[in-house]
Amino acid sequence: MEIRLAERITSLPPYLFAEIDRLKAEARKKGADLISFGIGDPDLPTPEHIVQAGQAAMADPRNHKYPDYEGMPEYRAAVCRWYERRFGVKGLDPDKECVSLIGSKEGIAHIALALLEPGDVALCPDPGYPVYSIGTRFADGIPYYLPLRAENGFLPDLESIPADVLKKAKVLWLNYPNNPTGAVADLDFWKRAIEFAKKNGIVILSDNAYSEVAFDGYRPVSFLEAPGAMEVGAEFHSLSKTYNMTGWRAGSLVGNRTLVQALGKVKTNVDSGIFQAVQVASIAALDGDQACVDRNNEIYTRRRDVLVEGLRSMGWDVEPMKATFYLWVKTPNGMKSMDVVKRLIDEAGVVATPGVGFGLGGHGEGYVRFAITTSEERTREAVERMKKIGW
Repeated sequence: MEIRLAERITSLPPYLFAEIDRLKAEARKKGADLISFGIGDPDLPTPEHIVQAGQAAMADPRNHKYPDYEGMPEYRAAVCRWYERRFGVKGLDPDKECVSLIGSKEGIAHIALALLEPGDVALCPDPGYPVYSIGTRFADGIPYYLPLRAENGFLPDLESIPADVLKKAKVLWLNYPNNPTGAVADLDFWKRAIEFAKKNGIVILSDNAYSEVAFDGYRPVSFLEAPGAMEVGAEFHSLSKTYNMTGWRAGSLVGNRTLVQALGKVKTNVDSGIFQAVQVASIAALDGDQACVDRNNEIYTRRRDVLVEGLRSMGWDVEPMKATFYLWVKTPNGMKSMDVVKRLIDEAGVVATPGVGFGLGGHGEGYVRFAITTSEERTREAVERMKKIGW
């Protein structure tokens, strides 16, 4: 019998990173010692006080049952307290304006089911996190790709969106600090985005997963700090990058209660919430000493500076990012990004990510992303290897 898959699956774009995995496997077969800057997954351990809180909670039989769908009230309250301490966002209602997520990725993928009818448009940054557009496709919506260009500071030009697209647009995805470009946005940008959303009846969904990975005294802002934000949108946040908890799977959506409760309704029908021991550990992270965040950023700063200096010594055009652990680097001599990645793997045993892999609009072409998630020692070694390639 022939099994026929749904079109929403068969029409998904080819997974470019499968080709990178193939190249890595071939290199390893030849005995290559690969140094990877490819994956945005912190190599630093989860801070000990968070681990200990999780271990104690895991041993408690009360946490072995189904958790609350919306998340433990204590966890949601901790998220709201954190937003007030960190961004000055006061008065968030943990019961109606915050929902727990099994990592922000699943919420980003699922919220389209609550907002989009077939044929509705979601405005997605390009280059950008692929889940914005994939979630849109799963809901039978249509992604419209907004170019992020260097000359605009990798901010979208909202006024350039065609009128016929705006008529169908329901959602605007924004992500600052930005993956993959490392770009940042200030409150003036968010104020303009909110006015745009009000004018056109569009929901803003902010993905703020990298707000705590920042350098040189820079402090990223939250969309929710801008006047009117709660009227038009909500913000995703995650403990993954802030506290080195990517495997723990803990995040949240905070903001407009209609949006938050709509996503909560989807989730009650598709999952059973975050394991309560993880929520207890997350409370310890959010309410505990934040010195661990500063220590992480000191380590990332040293790695960033080593890599920036090394790439510049090779003649590459690179600027140090203010936030995120991603360097978004122009390819040398106008090379295609995948060609650069292949040469790095084949000739230096160094893994990076081609910019063309971040979105179907093609605006990531001409760039390569380096994630500073490998040790300073290995970063220095990688620089020395790359210098031996004749670009």
